[in-house]
Amino acid sequence: MSAAAHFFMVLVYAGIGAGAAWAARTQFGLDWVLAGVGGAIVFLALTQLHMALTRGGRAQRIEERVDELAVVQRDVGERMDVVEARTEAVETTVKHELTERRDALVSEMKQLEGLIERLTQTFEAKLNGAAPAAAPVSTSEDKALRAVLDALESHRVDMHLQPIVSLPDRRVRFYESFTRLRHADGSLILPAEFMDAARRANLLGTIDSWTLYRSVQIVRRLAERDRRVGVFCNISAASLEDEHVFPSFLQFMRENQDLSGAVIFEIEADRFESRSRTMRENMNRLVALGFRFSVDHVETLALDLPRLQDAGIRFVKIAGDKLARDMSPGGARPISGINRDLSPEDVNPVFERYQISLIADRIEDEASVAEILDFQIPYGQGHVFGTPRPIKASLMEETTPPDGFVPPVRNVG
Repeated sequence: MSAAAHFFMVLVYAGIGAGAAWAARTQFGLDWVLAGVGGAIVFLALTQLHMALTRGGRAQRIEERVDELAVVQRDVGERMDVVEARTEAVETTVKHELTERRDALVSEMKQLEGLIERLTQTFEAKLNGAAPAAAPVSTSEDKALRAVLDALESHRVDMHLQPIVSLPDRRVRFYESFTRLRHADGSLILPAEFMDAARRANLLGTIDSWTLYRSVQIVRRLAERDRRVGVFCNISAASLEDEHVFPSFLQFMRENQDLSGAVIFEIEADRFESRSRTMRENMNRLVALGFRFSVDHVETLALDLPRLQDAGIRFVKIAGDKLARDMSPGGARPISGINRDLSPEDVNPVFERYQISLIADRIEDEASVAEILDFQIPYGQGHVFGTPRPIKASLMEETTPPDGFVPPVRNVG
């Protein structure tokens, strides 16, 4: 009600009070003083009643307005939740799309470089009047391949384990598994002797199957003593891209998903950088089961940490001398969301922020240990902490893959 309306009502109440006073004087014969007091009482009573009614209506309107504001606030909150959820979904989608496009671009660039190199070789060969010829398999390589085939067919496949320790206390936290093949006389066939020949003969999937099966069995036995100890299992890019081998890999790891915190798949850094779409998708399938990846043979700390994190990479191995080189003032620094110059002591915390642990690899002497301790690197690996050692012969026998698990050795002529 407006001020003018209130004033009008006061005049009305005053008139009613005056009328009551006049009636008291003329009808009841009261003197003018008592009649005036009675009229004033009527006026005041009506005024108080009016004010009470006005306050009650105003309080009701205020309460209704507060309720309306509460409803509006709730609606705004719900809309904000919806907007935040949509924003997060858009950010996630864009992030994955950018990662896939970036990986695809890197892969295409690697393929383009290879194509340019082959075209250059072809052009030079034509200039020299000779057609380019495929590189023949050397006699030594053919001998190594025959030795590999014989070892696989005869199940002369061993597993060696090398400890990975936490620093500075040097407690064993992980083991890295290595597959070693033996000649008939018991001597070892080192990877450097047969890996390229095995790759050309499509035998990497067979070798990786042995490594994978035994790594899982070793983890189960280690878990009986300490569930915190895991095993790094080397797996080739060829196996991750093989449409015949990988499905059985994936099924086996699905059956052993309870070990996702203890089995870490390790791939070479250069193969990760040039990975194909198939390899990326198959890595994502393993990550979806909870398994983690490690990259080794890393050449520099100038790594794209968000990209590694998105790919499920949780460990990075770099040689101790290269680590010391990059940790020096002015050395290489990782690519991250922290846009500032990093001091050496800040490098490892940035890796940890992206849930990636650094492993100083190939540490061979105590002087190297002292050097990397200054950088607060969490893990170390190398001969100074322990050399690769074969597991017991009885355990070798117990962890032999069952029939049908390992792909058959292909007949290569």
